Amino acid sequence: MYEDKVLVCKDCGEEFVFSAGEQEFYAEKGFENEPGRCPACRSARKQRRAEMGERQMYNAVCADCGAECQVPFKPSGDRPVYCRECFQARRSNASNW
Repeated sequence: MYEDKVLVCKDCGEEFVFSAGEQEFYAEKGFENEPGRCPACRSARKQRRAEMGERQMYNAVCADCGAECQVPFKPSGDRPVYCRECFQARRSNASNW
Protein backbone atom coordinates (compact mmCIF):
# COMPACT_ATOMS: atom_id res chain seq x y z
CA MET A 1 0.00 0.00 0.00
CA TYR A 2 2.75 2.45 0.93
CA GLU A 3 5.81 3.09 -1.21
CA ASP A 4 9.04 4.87 -0.31
CA LYS A 5 8.95 8.59 -1.17
CA VAL A 6 11.81 11.00 -1.69
CA LEU A 7 11.26 14.29 0.14
CA VAL A 8 13.36 17.44 0.43
CA CYS A 9 14.38 18.72 3.87
CA LYS A 10 13.19 22.26 4.52
CA ASP A 11 16.27 22.99 6.66
CA CYS A 12 19.24 21.62 4.72
CA GLY A 13 17.65 21.11 1.29
CA GLU A 14 18.90 17.53 1.01
CA GLU A 15 16.70 14.72 -0.23
CA PHE A 16 15.71 11.96 2.17
CA VAL A 17 13.57 8.84 1.95
CA PHE A 18 10.22 8.73 3.75
CA SER A 19 9.98 4.95 3.86
CA ALA A 20 6.85 2.86 3.49
CA GLY A 21 7.28 1.74 7.10
CA GLU A 22 7.50 5.31 8.33
CA GLN A 23 4.42 6.23 6.33
CA GLU A 24 2.51 3.36 7.90
CA PHE A 25 3.66 4.45 11.36
CA TYR A 26 2.53 8.04 10.66
CA ALA A 27 -0.87 6.76 9.49
CA GLU A 28 -1.29 4.57 12.60
CA LYS A 29 -0.54 7.56 14.84
CA GLY A 30 -2.98 9.75 12.92
CA PHE A 31 -0.30 12.12 11.62
CA GLU A 32 -1.57 13.84 8.50
CA ASN A 33 1.57 15.73 7.42
CA GLU A 34 4.71 14.24 5.95
CA PRO A 35 7.97 15.09 7.73
CA GLY A 36 9.47 18.38 6.56
CA ARG A 37 12.97 17.65 7.86
CA CYS A 38 15.41 14.83 7.22
CA PRO A 39 16.24 12.56 10.18
CA ALA A 40 19.54 14.40 10.85
CA CYS A 41 17.87 17.83 10.94
CA ARG A 42 14.97 16.51 13.05
CA SER A 43 17.44 15.09 15.54
CA ALA A 44 19.52 18.29 15.61
CA ARG A 45 16.41 20.43 16.10
CA LYS A 46 15.17 18.20 18.89
CA GLN A 47 18.57 18.38 20.58
CA ARG A 48 18.69 22.19 20.31
CA ARG A 49 15.19 22.50 21.76
CA ALA A 50 16.10 20.21 24.66
CA GLU A 51 19.27 22.18 25.40
CA MET A 52 17.51 25.52 25.26
CA GLY A 53 14.51 24.39 27.28
CA GLU A 54 12.19 25.63 24.53
CA ARG A 55 9.53 23.08 25.24
CA GLN A 56 6.37 24.77 26.44
CA MET A 57 4.82 23.00 29.41
CA TYR A 58 1.21 23.32 30.54
CA ASN A 59 -0.37 22.85 33.95
CA ALA A 60 -2.89 20.05 34.27
CA VAL A 61 -4.61 17.83 36.81
CA CYS A 62 -4.17 14.07 36.47
CA ALA A 63 -7.41 12.29 35.58
CA ASP A 64 -6.40 9.25 37.69
CA CYS A 65 -4.80 10.51 40.91
CA GLY A 66 -5.82 14.18 40.86
CA ALA A 67 -2.25 15.43 41.26
CA GLU A 68 -1.21 18.69 39.67
CA CYS A 69 1.31 18.09 36.91
CA GLN A 70 2.82 19.60 33.79
CA VAL A 71 2.45 18.18 30.31
CA PRO A 72 4.11 19.11 26.99
CA PHE A 73 0.80 19.83 25.24
CA LYS A 74 -2.10 22.15 25.89
CA PRO A 75 -4.93 20.09 27.39
CA SER A 76 -8.08 20.56 25.32
CA GLY A 77 -10.48 19.27 27.95
CA ASP A 78 -12.01 16.62 25.71
CA ARG A 79 -9.55 13.86 26.69
CA PRO A 80 -8.09 12.80 30.04
CA VAL A 81 -4.61 13.97 31.01
CA TYR A 82 -2.34 11.88 33.22
CA CYS A 83 0.71 12.69 35.34
CA ARG A 84 3.94 10.92 34.42
CA GLU A 85 3.47 8.13 36.96
CA CYS A 86 -0.14 7.35 35.99
CA PHE A 87 0.69 7.58 32.29
CA GLN A 88 3.54 5.08 32.70
CA ALA A 89 1.33 2.76 34.75
CA ARG A 90 -1.40 2.84 32.11
CA ARG A 91 1.19 2.25 29.38
CA SER A 92 2.60 -0.76 31.27
CA ASN A 93 -0.87 -2.21 31.82
CA ALA A 94 -1.78 -1.79 28.14
CA SER A 95 1.34 -3.66 27.00
CA ASN A 96 0.45 -6.61 29.26
CA TRP A 97 -2.69 -7.40 27.29
